[in-house]
Amino acid sequence: MNVLDIRRQFPILDQEVNGNPLVYLDSSATSQKPIQVIETMEKYYKEINSNVHRGVHTLGTRATDAYEGAREKVRKFINAKSTQEVIFTRGTTTALNTVAASYAAENLSAGDEIVITYMEHHSNIIPWQQVARRTGATLKYIPLQEDGTISLDDVRATITANTRVVSVMQVSNVLGVINPVKEIAQIAHENGAIMVVDGAQSAPHMKIDVQDLDCDFLAFSGHKMCAPTGIGVLYGKKHLLEKMEPIEFGGEMIDFVHLQESTWKELPWKFEAGTPIIAGAIGLGAAIDFLNEIGLDNIANHEHKLAEYALDKMSSVPGMTIYGPLDASKRAGLVTFNISDVHPHDVATVLDAEGIAVRAGHHCAQPLMKWLKASATARASFYLYNTEDDIDKLVEGLVKTKEYFSDVF
Repeated sequence: MNVLDIRRQFPILDQEVNGNPLVYLDSSATSQKPIQVIETMEKYYKEINSNVHRGVHTLGTRATDAYEGAREKVRKFINAKSTQEVIFTRGTTTALNTVAASYAAENLSAGDEIVITYMEHHSNIIPWQQVARRTGATLKYIPLQEDGTISLDDVRATITANTRVVSVMQVSNVLGVINPVKEIAQIAHENGAIMVVDGAQSAPHMKIDVQDLDCDFLAFSGHKMCAPTGIGVLYGKKHLLEKMEPIEFGGEMIDFVHLQESTWKELPWKFEAGTPIIAGAIGLGAAIDFLNEIGLDNIANHEHKLAEYALDKMSSVPGMTIYGPLDASKRAGLVTFNISDVHPHDVATVLDAEGIAVRAGHHCAQPLMKWLKASATARASFYLYNTEDDIDKLVEGLVKTKEYFSDVF
């Protein structure tokens, strides 16, 4: 399937914005949805809609089968050993908070260490800050190389025998860096720590095998991988999840409720209190079917070529600063940048007038912005439906932006 055939399956891309054909370059924030996912969601509400697990009527059975069927699709997608290791959440943020509040907060104490990096998204910083405050543990940061990559020597120097948790994003949402999480996991385990992987920016774009990575937990969101908003996944090794307590309580996750105490259902349901995100999970299952049909390797190769093309073309824009490695083999399909003397919000505004959607701001990565010595940046991020023509239009828009502000000032 070529990229033009893929684009036709995304209805939202067939429109004009401000009188220009839409060029959507903000997939790192959220991806667009193919017609297959939209139709699956519509069918659920038209033909299946019912609560799951509780009813014995036909609609309840259909809904439960579709919901649990989606869990099995996720299991295969990340190669988990069992569906008991797949917990549906609201997204990456909820999944990471669950690990922090349930596992880390109960297992860490003063003198223990939590290790992350300067490039982490706020969702992979703030929960660990809170755990450190609550337990007296120390939060440590793996330093970055000049191009924003991580050195395994620095990983070994930062992780010690006192480290209990290492949590690292597999792909940076700002630098595009692909981190060596498999090797970091090995170092963490050698020191008796668990390994948490933030897969928000990797799960949509490359194959993930949790058994090969040997990570203890993996978090990712559906909305960045062609699925609806409000659905995500927490993968955890079964023996760890079994020892963890839920952080939300109510219906659905209970086994027995007595007057003074209660007991929980088995995995994975003890972590899914209340009516779950049924339609979202089913939509995620449809998105996984769609991505598998195209092939994650094909998606990764396509985005690698786009990143290489974008780095080459964007480097020619006067006053351009590109953050992260300039070697496309070290990064995923996004480019974060600034143009001298032009605020990134102004860049995004001018591009929007041309129908080009990019992200501008601190990208929920303020510690990294400080490390970059930038208050904000602009970001163009690519996905399976983007083309070199999209990048050409971006570069034309950036040249116009630079010329416009040069004339103004």
